[in-house]
Amino acid sequence: MKHFIAIVIMVMICIIPLQLFAQDTMVIYATQGALNEIIEADTLADGSQAHHVYELVSLDTTYKFTGTITATEDISIIGIVDPATNRPPCIQPAVLPDASIPATLFNLNGPGIKGTFKNLYLCAVATNNTVGGGGVGINVTAENVRLTVDNCVFDGWQNMAIIYNAHWCDFFISNSTFRNMVHPNQHYIGEVIRNAWPNTAYTDTLSMTGNTMICINGYAAAPVMVAYTTYFEFNENKVLYTFKNPLHFYNSTTAKVNDNVFYGTYAGGVDQAENPWWDNLWSPDTSYGVIHMDTLSLANAKMFCPDDSTDPNIKEIAEASRSIEVKNNTYFWPTDLTDFWEAYNDTATNWVYTASWMSDRAENMFSDDETWPGLVASGNVNSDPGYMAALDPDILNGGGVATNDAGLFDYFLQIRGGTAATDVWGYGITQVTDEEDWTPTWPLPETGSLTGVDQKPKSQIPAEFVINKIYPNPFNPNSTVQYTVNKSGVTSLEVYNVLGQNVKTLVDNEYQTANTYKVSVDMSEFTSGMYFCVLKQGKNISVKKMMLLK
Repeated sequence: MKHFIAIVIMVMICIIPLQLFAQDTMVIYATQGALNEIIEADTLADGSQAHHVYELVSLDTTYKFTGTITATEDISIIGIVDPATNRPPCIQPAVLPDASIPATLFNLNGPGIKGTFKNLYLCAVATNNTVGGGGVGINVTAENVRLTVDNCVFDGWQNMAIIYNAHWCDFFISNSTFRNMVHPNQHYIGEVIRNAWPNTAYTDTLSMTGNTMICINGYAAAPVMVAYTTYFEFNENKVLYTFKNPLHFYNSTTAKVNDNVFYGTYAGGVDQAENPWWDNLWSPDTSYGVIHMDTLSLANAKMFCPDDSTDPNIKEIAEASRSIEVKNNTYFWPTDLTDFWEAYNDTATNWVYTASWMSDRAENMFSDDETWPGLVASGNVNSDPGYMAALDPDILNGGGVATNDAGLFDYFLQIRGGTAATDVWGYGITQVTDEEDWTPTWPLPETGSLTGVDQKPKSQIPAEFVINKIYPNPFNPNSTVQYTVNKSGVTSLEVYNVLGQNVKTLVDNEYQTANTYKVSVDMSEFTSGMYFCVLKQGKNISVKKMMLLK
């Protein structure tokens, strides 16, 4: 009997929320009118929302908006996709009577509310085939908001797809595509998500996983971190061509940037007017990279380690506590792009600094295990992912149906020459026609190239299992060991004295994939003399002499 009662209770717990959810859901058809007007009118007598979940079901025409949909209570906008093609419902701006275009689609303006957007195509191109340059897909303006975006397309938003200027919000963005976000004359906007100017909003969590960003001007992820950010995660994304740096997360304290593909990013470089400040946080650096870090501000250090906030060494304590992973990423710049940079810099007075994988400052931080023991970079490879060859010509040179599609190279020359006006660049730029039943191209034009490929392409397997070099050598008392493993497995790296005694363990039976690694070694507590560095993985052993001279 007790078991029967328990089962009944469990069934009721499962059923009741489903019933409440069904009562809280409103189904909206595109033929009913402007989406914002329908939702604004959906209120109770006291002015509160009558429903909190809105299902969009029309697939044969688009939903229009004539103004911003502002939510002060929890709201979910859920598209019902075509089961055969996975086409989602599309929302696009209407042209207003004064010929203007509404700029912002959604605004979350209720403290602590939850906003969920799933299975939607958010198109910034209006019904007259024009784009509002100040357009924003989702704006978060209240504190402690939790935004969830999953399986959405953000197409053509020339300003920002998502922007926020309120404290302690959470962002979870997954399995979505951000495409052709290019402003015709402002190359620092056209961003996926950004902490809005003046970048002083404290951020709780920004998590981005499984997304594709293709042809965007600005940042794929820009929490900026002038103010403190608790956690930053950027994993398993494809970032395919950006004009500026793909990430702006310099002051991260706890972060993961793993298993991404960065292809053709930072294509616009940094010119003489921008260098050194525009692409930095507060420390000048004339070396630029996909991974570009900075030391913590005093305010962020104190927030990160509040128990030590009054300690005179708080910055050193906080730096040593930072935990940042940068692992198993693929990065690549196609030859056509690097040749273009070289030819431009050979003759231009406004020449540009071009990016590498890591800036010099970031490289130094990740290699200094004493100051930053929690900064770990491994498994990152420079390798062509192999699936962009069909897209490169149109992206770099233009050639799409949009009459103002100049291509990335010509856009670069316009921006750097100060002549940029109306041209853009991208791939398969959406063109709206005047048919009442117009819907955007589906599947997306780039889908044939990007579907079915590995998120992280397989890199070339190293041929040798070897300690490559120890530098400097001789040394006093610090050196760096570079080594390569040619297959995955449990790996150790140890230092022995001439008596065959293990005096220091650098890598302690850690599972490592086939790649090249660097490890710092500090021998300050040992006497001068000959030592041996020993790399072991299964039956494989590599030994190299190292000389400590004090």
